[in-house]
Amino acid sequence: MFWPGLLEGAHNGTGLGHEFLRHVERTRVLVHLVEPLPPDGSDPLNNYRILCRELELHGRGLADKPEIIAVSKAELTGSDEVRERFQRELGREVLAISSVTGQGLSQLVGAVADKLNGPFCNNQ
Repeated sequence: MFWPGLLEGAHNGTGLGHEFLRHVERTRVLVHLVEPLPPDGSDPLNNYRILCRELELHGRGLADKPEIIAVSKAELTGSDEVRERFQRELGREVLAISSVTGQGLSQLVGAVADKLNGPFCNNQ
């Protein structure tokens, strides 16, 4: 499984591993962009859970950071079903975005702004 800069096993130093995770430590909000139909045929929800587990195993509060989940490629058939599955199984809002059509991008920007100004973030 591959995420830009983050591979399964990153907490052990795989791929960019610790270097990437140290970069993530400096963020105030995590935005998970979910590939709804991964080219390798993997399960998007399982991919998300693996990523979350890597953040947890790395420690340093990464798993506790405010996060937003957005399913990308909303223009593709099947993308909305993936978003609905995430919402159902995780019990929280999951955004749908498309860089092709612009769908959901303003909602994503607004959600990030809300998290940055929210009670869980240090507004320095």
